[in-house]
Amino acid sequence: MTATTVPRLTDRSPRVPTDRLLGELVPPRHFADESFDTYRPDPAHPSQARAVDRLRAVSAEVARAGSGGGWFGLRRRAEPAAVYLDGGFGVGKTHLLTSLVHAVGPADSAYGTFVEYTNLVGALGFGPTVEALGAKRLVAIDEFELDDPGDTVLMSRLLRELADRDVSLAATSNTLPGSLGEGRFAAEDFLREIQALADRFEVLRVDGEDYRHRVPVTDLGGLPDDVVRGVVAGRDRATVDGFGELLDHLARIHPSRYGALLDDVEVVGLTGVHPVGHQSTALRLVVLVDRLYDRDVPVLLGGSGVQGLFPPEMLAGGYRKKYYRALSRLGALAEQGRALAA
Repeated sequence: MTATTVPRLTDRSPRVPTDRLLGELVPPRHFADESFDTYRPDPAHPSQARAVDRLRAVSAEVARAGSGGGWFGLRRRAEPAAVYLDGGFGVGKTHLLTSLVHAVGPADSAYGTFVEYTNLVGALGFGPTVEALGAKRLVAIDEFELDDPGDTVLMSRLLRELADRDVSLAATSNTLPGSLGEGRFAAEDFLREIQALADRFEVLRVDGEDYRHRVPVTDLGGLPDDVVRGVVAGRDRATVDGFGELLDHLARIHPSRYGALLDDVEVVGLTGVHPVGHQSTALRLVVLVDRLYDRDVPVLLGGSGVQGLFPPEMLAGGYRKKYYRALSRLGALAEQGRALAA
């Protein structure tokens, strides 16, 4: 296979039907087999065991709420469950959230990140999104973010509509690695932003150390572009693109379709990687990195690599949480890419 025959992401323009968008609201593949039984609470941090016990009880509450009951089979109306997991990086909040989703069952639950839900509303419209998610018993939101007022108001309204339809809710916070151990994020901010739901949410603090004991990689340099092309050319289900061309292509595709862009792709090569200059471009790149991370796709980065990808003013701005998460995730995927090159 020559370099000219290697597939490119820029040649793909997927069309994603509504049922697929909804069907993709499931835990990432690396959490597909997780459950409350596979979570190992740290005895040094009792809040972890308490969180497991409470979420087991929540799954039972959700099941009872959907099973009818009462006189003549009438369902007894009660407030739907609403829990919020607050804790540092790497304490297992996503593991717990996906365990709750698995316990409730795939047919009755939806799981996605904050960004995935806002993208879903953008793709389907607000009303159809409410109708689709309103048929679930549980909606789980991972990495709830408070860095965009417009998106936060949108999600506040969506959650309010779902709660009014007796849909139970569960969410996690998105805490920077530099804020390990801090509980100030927010429960306080989160509850204030969603106003009408404030008295419905139960905050579960999850303390502990980062179980992965890893230092996020945010400054990994790039490989020579020729190396990237050479490694990718020898592999099936691999793609290679110029970084600038891919960024331009992402602007022409709705972010809800970025997952479909990666169908059957097992390795991604990017040449000429360079710092991103515009915020809108950077935010689209963040979404792509999340989809790559969800699918555990190694990335071979040429050019400057992760180093300096987002300029200092972006890393100090309102979207800094997104950018640092993207740098950490892309750095981890790039390390896997380097292993392939070696």
